[in-house]
Amino acid sequence: MKIWDRFVRVAHWSLAASVLAAWITAESKLKSVERLHEWLGYVALAVIGLRFAWGWIGPRYARFGQFVAAPLRVLAYAKALLRGVEPRYLGHNPLGGWMIVALLATAALASLTGWLSVTDRFWGVEWLQEAHELLGNGLIALAAFHVAGVVYTSWRQRENLAAAMVSGVKRPPEPGDVA
Repeated sequence: MKIWDRFVRVAHWSLAASVLAAWITAESKLKSVERLHEWLGYVALAVIGLRFAWGWIGPRYARFGQFVAAPLRVLAYAKALLRGVEPRYLGHNPLGGWMIVALLATAALASLTGWLSVTDRFWGVEWLQEAHELLGNGLIALAAFHVAGVVYTSWRQRENLAAAMVSGVKRPPEPGDVA
């Protein structure tokens, strides 16, 4: 069953690639690599902006209203997960939905602090550079948790979620699944 549209999938992998490449190039002192790092941040910010818009106007499973759950629903899902009785979600589960919010917000803040640090007003401002580095490293940590969650959920549900984010297709709903 088609769940994730092409835009969501391209945005997902484009953001992942630009963030990872920016993190890898972060410590280089070569001007050309520094410039690449800067442009990767702009790419990430552009993807985030487009994804944000798509979260309001895109198809059902792309919309924030579909996958950003209320705190009590997230807590109930987390409790069910700890008991090993969590339901399968066709789209993002409640924890996954909030991980998306955390990843997008952290990536946006990392990109914005990076951009500010190359402006005349904030060039060389230490707290901003430290915030940028902290956000970049925090983003990588969040991404690692995200991947761990995908691997765990794939194993629990016997469904390759990474492949589904490439193809957009997940198996059809079964009894007990949350559409």
